[in-house]
Amino acid sequence: MYFYNTDKRYNQYSAYLKEKFGVKVYKITLDAGFSCPNRDGTISTGGCIFCDDGGSFSQAHSNLLPIEEQVQVGIKTLSERFKAQKFMSYFQAFSNTYKPVNELEKIYTSALCDEKIVGISIGTRPDCVDEEKLNLISSFTNDYETWVEYGLQTIHDKTLVKINRGHDFDCFLRAYEKTKEKGIKVCAHVIFGMWETRDEILQTAQKLSELKVDGVKIHQLCALENTKLATMYRNGEIDFQTEDDYVELVCDFLEYLPTETTIHRLAGNGLSSTLIEPQWLGKKFDCLNKIDRTFEQRGTWQGCKS
Repeated sequence: MYFYNTDKRYNQYSAYLKEKFGVKVYKITLDAGFSCPNRDGTISTGGCIFCDDGGSFSQAHSNLLPIEEQVQVGIKTLSERFKAQKFMSYFQAFSNTYKPVNELEKIYTSALCDEKIVGISIGTRPDCVDEEKLNLISSFTNDYETWVEYGLQTIHDKTLVKINRGHDFDCFLRAYEKTKEKGIKVCAHVIFGMWETRDEILQTAQKLSELKVDGVKIHQLCALENTKLATMYRNGEIDFQTEDDYVELVCDFLEYLPTETTIHRLAGNGLSSTLIEPQWLGKKFDCLNKIDRTFEQRGTWQGCKS
């Protein structure tokens, strides 16, 4: 089974957007200077063991630039490089609902400052939303492709404690239900390689299937410089999956997700300047090609076990 006339055996988010908007839609990653309650002492100190000072932000421009300017720089750069025509504003770094709602309204509205913007995606924690904030985000759904991306990581509370996540699975469930009630699409982030067995990881897939989550983004746990995880790795407290093991597990995981669930990410480029391990993480397209080949060899596809 293939999706959207592609050669992919999984429901690729980029193909979903292209089907909906007629052209490829490019994400503009934005940094509005948010923080995180798991780093500023509100919940705990130090944050998640894998999070560095950039808060998972992948772009180089400074949050000192106004949001409108970040958007225009992104449009110009992607238009010149890829002849891009349509875009989504993506708030990526740290917890992007962690401000008062009146400030959030100004920030989000600024990100929709150009007619070429067709959507908005807001990355955050499930303990950083409330009724008022979700009402604000839901106000964009009539005119824009609107997503909230929650860092779930796993359904297992013992693992959430080990990575110093600062919330439990029930917190995610409450946020998920409230967000869906508002008509907002939800993407759940999960991480492989966190001291969990294959069965435990697949239990997360099965639960997301039961919830009929709109989207999933899969990450491989990695050690970056200046994180607690880097120290743990150097102390021999953790080892990392091989690429082959990761590829097999990704295919296992996707087989349990419904075909309707869009897959936002399966492999990352890795930040070469700060990445310690696993080094294979820096070869994104090699990993994606191996996932394609593994599905073909198995004769399976996303959703075949859901």
